Amino acid sequence: MNYILYLKTNFYNNLNKILNRYLRSFRIIFIFCFLITSCQDERLNQKEEINQDSIETEKQIKKQIDKCSNLKDSLNNVFDDVIYEKKIITNFEELQKIKNEYQLIDTIPEQKIKYRAFTTLNRKELRFLRINDTILIPSKISEDLRTYSVFPLVYCEASHLEKLIVVSNVYQAYACYENGILVRFAAANTGKESTPTYPGRYSLVWRQRLRISSLDSTWELPFTFNFHQYAGNAFHQFEMPGRPVSHSCVRQFMDDAEWLYKWGKRAKLDTNKRFITNSGTPVIMLGMFDYDRKRGGVWIDEISNKKFPIELKGNPMEIEEALIPISQIPKTSRGVLPNKKRYLEAESILRERGIIREKVNLIPSVDFNKQRREKKANKERSDKLKLEKEKNELDKLEQKVDDSQN
Repeated sequence: MNYILYLKTNFYNNLNKILNRYLRSFRIIFIFCFLITSCQDERLNQKEEINQDSIETEKQIKKQIDKCSNLKDSLNNVFDDVIYEKKIITNFEELQKIKNEYQLIDTIPEQKIKYRAFTTLNRKELRFLRINDTILIPSKISEDLRTYSVFPLVYCEASHLEKLIVVSNVYQAYACYENGILVRFAAANTGKESTPTYPGRYSLVWRQRLRISSLDSTWELPFTFNFHQYAGNAFHQFEMPGRPVSHSCVRQFMDDAEWLYKWGKRAKLDTNKRFITNSGTPVIMLGMFDYDRKRGGVWIDEISNKKFPIELKGNPMEIEEALIPISQIPKTSRGVLPNKKRYLEAESILRERGIIREKVNLIPSVDFNKQRREKKANKERSDKLKLEKEKNELDKLEQKVDDSQN
């Protein structure tokens, strides 16, 4: 009887253990399923919130575009009509007359306005004018250089952006927009064909009041505003000969460089004080210059200020980020490139698209400071060897004299 009772007790105990085990497993499975369901619900809620935010953002953008469109016609009639006279400088007397007419005299405000209008229209400083150059002479002089803009006065698809810079390689000029309204038009001289300023989307990164180039310490660059952290592309003041001549930077007149330096917004910093990608003022680079032109550019073919030859369409933030070949990146920056493969493949893609022409050889980024240091070190070594050689020869000569006297 005791044995039977023992068996029953043991059976019930084992059964209880088995049931408890299954209950625990069931609880775990239930909790796990509950968590998965909760996470899925949370994801769905987040997705719905993101979609809702996107819808709201799209609505706001559309509202801003509609508002901007209503202003378009009225803004396009803000500036007076200006006719351009196309003139070829045929001799030295004409050259001097033009220089005297538009020379910069800071003490005479009217003369400074004339200088700014003429040099902006022709994209060059007076000192670079030459006999046989073709120039534009405006029928009216305006202090507001937007009067001579080749960019539209309104860019509605950019009205959701607080600030935007659009640069044209073709027209060697740039425009600054605030919520789609043009606030600044300026001349620019971009990169020469072997070191071009590639089309695409960039953004302002850092700025420096007076930059001494890290590649060449003889280059002093006032009001530098970098727009590609690794390639070193930047807006800055430098000489303006009226065509693309830079090492991929955007050169400007001093007044424009200072204005842009103060107006643009640099990139934000993360908690580790590193620049957050694309958080500065967006920069759009358009087209490529016609490098077959040996003098001037297409802007000298404009006949008035009422035609805006550059057409801006679509959301500028949807433009592809600029492709830059690895050869154009300084060697010191290549090790920290994000998505390095893109830079390695860039040249072949740009050649396929015809942006880099077939017979053009790109000039790799050169550290002129390093070259000078190496040249100086080589010269010092050479001078040292030369002195040692001369000393040895002198010692041998003295030894000969001593031997002959003995």
